[in-house]
Amino acid sequence: MPRPRLTGLGGGLFACAAMVLVGGICWLLFGSSLFVYGLLFLPVAAATALWVRPADLITAPIGVPIAFAAGVWPISGGSGGFGGQLMGLVSALSLHAGWLYAGTLVAALIAVVRKAVLIGRRRMPRRIAR
Repeated sequence: MPRPRLTGLGGGLFACAAMVLVGGICWLLFGSSLFVYGLLFLPVAAATALWVRPADLITAPIGVPIAFAAGVWPISGGSGGFGGQLMGLVSALSLHAGWLYAGTLVAALIAVVRKAVLIGRRRMPRRIAR
């Protein structure tokens, strides 16, 4: 698995671009299935949390929900003008909030575990020196 180190902004942009791509694929291949979109959101959330730099770990659980909202627009099912599209987006976000929470939880758990490992590695040389 590649080990890129994304900045906080880079992680957010990666997640947004990936979710817009996933939204387009779901729209083209799966008939705007929000279930498939939600399933594909989970690995994108995990990859974002794994690939962000250690200094920017806090940004992973923040950028992932924004990416979910950005990518759900093509498959939200709104009709009409701007108001119809906006209502479709809000409806899709509210009806499928479980996927949003699950992906955010995945990113947060990965970030917390990575941070705990980093703290443990920093304390290890101190214990050996004593």
